Amino acid sequence: MDRLKQMEAFVGAVEGGSLAKAARAIGITPAMLGRHVDALERRLGVKLLHRTTRHLAVTEEGAVFVEQCKRTLGEIELAENMISSGRHAAVGHLRLTAPAGFGRRHVAPHAPDFLRAHPQVQVSCNLTDRVVDLVREGFDLGVRIGGTTDPDLVGVHLAHNRRVVCAAPAYLERHGTPGALEDLARHACLMITPNPGQVASWSFLQKDRSVNVRVQGKLDCNDGELLHRWAREGLGLAWRSTWEIQAELARGELVTVLDEFALPDYDIRAVYPRQAYVPAKVRFYVEYLKSVYAIPGYWTQ
Repeated sequence: MDRLKQMEAFVGAVEGGSLAKAARAIGITPAMLGRHVDALERRLGVKLLHRTTRHLAVTEEGAVFVEQCKRTLGEIELAENMISSGRHAAVGHLRLTAPAGFGRRHVAPHAPDFLRAHPQVQVSCNLTDRVVDLVREGFDLGVRIGGTTDPDLVGVHLAHNRRVVCAAPAYLERHGTPGALEDLARHACLMITPNPGQVASWSFLQKDRSVNVRVQGKLDCNDGELLHRWAREGLGLAWRSTWEIQAELARGELVTVLDEFALPDYDIRAVYPRQAYVPAKVRFYVEYLKSVYAIPGYWTQ
């Protein structure tokens, strides 16, 4: 059997979590995919997967080998793209990752339109608030908000964004409007649940330097969209990105406070591994997102 087909079958099984899902994605029967994996294990002389009718688990050797396979298959795909399509057509499998809340609202919904314009591309979206290692985990592209760019990655500006404190007018009418960072201590602050042993704090710019202010409140959670809803309901102050609250600000459902201390340069960027040849699928998707985000009124819809 072809070695590359064996590797593709093995990677597909691991990523899909089952032979059936991987077989559907590749366009072969589960039995045929299973034979590819069996042949690979016989050739290597090691067990790569533990399989039952309902469960698939990767062995220790399989976990190491799957990363090597991903890199090898990625390099082959890159070489083929360079020869067959050059820099003029987006083809292949685009694996991208983005923060969960932002990705649900501003990355994944645009993928179908991109596919209609570039039918030779397949898009996989991984939405997580974890900072993903693009190279080690086999991603072509990441969307990130704020922070610094790893020197091994290329960063491309997609849209402006700031981190601001906001609240519903009703909350401010009941509890007053904070005028200084010290005033936050007497307000109900809606917080992302801190990690064990970590103190909840918000970051600001004061006298040209970044400062962290400890905040407290009776409501916290690990989901940004829930904090967003609590803020609209007048339950406290929230520290949110402007991309998330622009529509409510435009309608007057939320207002910002402490604007002179807002954290600047928290912009939205696309990042991808630094390489001599950037695949067209990556370049085109980055330009596509830039064009979508630049549509007048996009962020206030």
